[in-house]
Amino acid sequence: MLPIEDFVQQTPAIVGLIRRLAEIESPSTDKAAVDRVGAVVAEELRRLGAAVAVDKQMTAGNNVVGRWGAGSGGILLLCHMDTVWEVGTLARRPVRVEDGRLYGPGVYDMKAGIALALTALRMLRERGGWPARPVTVLCTSDEETGSHGSRALIEQLARDATLVLVLEPATATGALKTARKGTGEIELVARGRSAHAGVDHALGRNAIEELAHHILAAQRLTDYAAGTTVSVGRVSGGTRTNVVPDAARAEADVRVAVPAEAERLARWAESLQPVLEGASVKATLTINRPPMVRDATMMATFGRAQEIGARLGLDLTEGSTGGASDANFVAALGVPVLDGLGPLGDGAHAEHEHLVIASLAERTALLAALLGEWP
Repeated sequence: MLPIEDFVQQTPAIVGLIRRLAEIESPSTDKAAVDRVGAVVAEELRRLGAAVAVDKQMTAGNNVVGRWGAGSGGILLLCHMDTVWEVGTLARRPVRVEDGRLYGPGVYDMKAGIALALTALRMLRERGGWPARPVTVLCTSDEETGSHGSRALIEQLARDATLVLVLEPATATGALKTARKGTGEIELVARGRSAHAGVDHALGRNAIEELAHHILAAQRLTDYAAGTTVSVGRVSGGTRTNVVPDAARAEADVRVAVPAEAERLARWAESLQPVLEGASVKATLTINRPPMVRDATMMATFGRAQEIGARLGLDLTEGSTGGASDANFVAALGVPVLDGLGPLGDGAHAEHEHLVIASLAERTALLAALLGEWP
């Protein structure tokens, strides 16, 4: 097991690699931009002796896979290359170091995770302790928009793995993430009957009025004790104020901590009935990422990680979050997964996004230890 001190000496190189990746802007919606980062990641993987494959996508960026060894029972490192920041953000928010923190769009979520993975593997290759198991690195291109193009590949590689290590950022306190809410949305569509708002008001059926009843009902599905939130965030309908609207639509963000709550919301959606005579309404629930539950497998996986961390001199803790990641897909398969192995910091998706430089050595050392020491 390589000591943390060895990685402290690597901190400038890690910062340099994060900066290099972050200065190639890669919003999820810009395929060419994401592919520019992918080319750099593929180059770095080849330097480490990986067999590199590019999983080509039509509209999203290409996914990049690096492999050492073959067969099942290996360890999968899971990262994403896309960010929420549009090309041009660097012009007003350049990557910079200030007060021991590295600031910049995408540095924390999650260009740093890619840099930590590459550095941990390089150190194991150069100084010994390379895993006996096969190792695969998957860097995806569309995590921030739901992983629609990469999910099948994530699940395929995860099924062959003994352990999946997800390089998303740690919690604010440095805890690994052993529970994440599932994410989805509810679409509400109401239909009515158009009419002149002054001449034939009584003949109309106001779709916005119909929709309003169900917006309130959807909001009431929130159950904080169960870890469920429903938040209507977008509403549209109507054409002109002097026309009774015949169509209206709303979209709600959904977060659930356990599968049973997703089932409850599904029953509500299926049983929805119109309130106004002559109107209609339809609710469609879509769960994109299933909840990552702190079950027996998760607790056992974290327990092993704690033991390895303790031998390195680290006291690992665990936490949960309302946000989802690709770890949700892995956990739903019953495959052991550790999430939140990236650096400490704050401001994911926010203007003050940054990471704590002093955390890079410990997090890279931990990753290397997990790779080399996993039973």
